[in-house]
Amino acid sequence: MLTRPQQLARIIVAQPPIGDGTIAPEIEIISSKAFHAAEGVEDWRVLYGGAHAFFRTESLGDGARLVAEVVAIAEEQGHFPDVDLRPEGVFVKTFSHRSGSLSAADARLAAAVSAAARRLGLEPDPSVLRVLGIAVVQGPDAHVRPFWTAALGYEPMGADDAVDPLRRSPHLWFQTMEPPKSGRGRTHIDVSVPRDRVDAYVAAALEAGGRLADDSHAPEWWTLASPDNHGVDLAAWSDDTDQAY
Repeated sequence: MLTRPQQLARIIVAQPPIGDGTIAPEIEIISSKAFHAAEGVEDWRVLYGGAHAFFRTESLGDGARLVAEVVAIAEEQGHFPDVDLRPEGVFVKTFSHRSGSLSAADARLAAAVSAAARRLGLEPDPSVLRVLGIAVVQGPDAHVRPFWTAALGYEPMGADDAVDPLRRSPHLWFQTMEPPKSGRGRTHIDVSVPRDRVDAYVAAALEAGGRLADDSHAPEWWTLASPDNHGVDLAAWSDDTDQAY
């Protein structure tokens, strides 16, 4: 499950790089805590897929000016983030591996992007940062990842995951149903949220009619159920874990 950091850490060694962005042996993967300890990264939150920030803009042109700055920073540093330009603002995600692993290069790029946003008079808004994942539960004799990768145009990652090769859509994670029930599958949603926002999100979901199904894993994640019993995990562990994964 995406909400379980120890399981994610175990499969990282099996991950191929994204594109030609191979992690060189001399690059040291760092934890979320180490990332947050770097100077100038206060605007950023570590969620599924890497370190994320969102900068509000008044127009598409304002956002395009920040995008131009991000491109220049990336070219200068030789480290290339994902950038999503919207009329409301600019999302930037930096990572050193398609699993979302971070290195010191991500902290350097994040600090430089934040500095550029400040020069342009743009404010960060971490309250909008959420990343969705989907946990697919399969029967003991089922192997459903090939179906899902074919249907969604995804690629396998490691032993248990599948990802959009262009990193647009939710990460999929596959687990065996316990106790086993042949011929039945189900899914639930994982939502990676900032540590400083998770309490508010849990409270809002409960206020909206949800129920707390399981808090035994808090403060890593909380399992909620909708009024009709669909499961959602709100996970904050990725934002402050001391594990380098």
